[in-house]
Amino acid sequence: MNHKERMLAGLPYKAWLDGLPEEQLANRKRVYKFNHCPPDELEKVEEYTRDILGKAGKNVKIMAPFSCDYGRHIEVGDNFFANFNCVILDVAKVTIGNNAMFGPNVTVSTAGHPIHPDSRNTGYEYGIEIHIGDSVWLGANVVVNPGVRIGNNVVVGSNSVVTKDLPDNVIAAGNPARVLREITEEDRHYYFKNYRFDVDDY
Repeated sequence: MNHKERMLAGLPYKAWLDGLPEEQLANRKRVYKFNHCPPDELEKVEEYTRDILGKAGKNVKIMAPFSCDYGRHIEVGDNFFANFNCVILDVAKVTIGNNAMFGPNVTVSTAGHPIHPDSRNTGYEYGIEIHIGDSVWLGANVVVNPGVRIGNNVVVGSNSVVTKDLPDNVIAAGNPARVLREITEEDRHYYFKNYRFDVDDY
């Protein structure tokens, strides 16, 4: 098993071997084109977006600047939106469902390093898959750590660090993020805190 295969299998690997630097460089060129594309050239923006991602549904919008390691390991569903300065370290697979929204400065990192300095200084690192469900909203500056699975309909508050799995239909926040409460049918009627909708088509 070479180091690329080890990386994709979630095993310790060395990132400078077996063609991995060349793949990263090729992706950095794709990301550069995307980040420097004039924003009014919508067809090119979409073309460059889809050229980066491994799989993308309908109506995918990522605001520049955007950064990722390989791009090919990222799969997003329909109606995906990522605000400015999104970073996805996809040395392992990142799967994102339909109707997901990322606030500015969100970081999704499958990448990590050993805790012990002797092990870390050997250059070995790892990537563990991340799964983000349907209709998830990650607030500004949220960090999602390796191996995390976020359920459907989850809201994660700004500046939170998600270190453990989150179940469906909850609001979570903090560092480390913890579940604050479930999302209920009553929440449908409010757009912010106790601000009730003044329209009927929500």
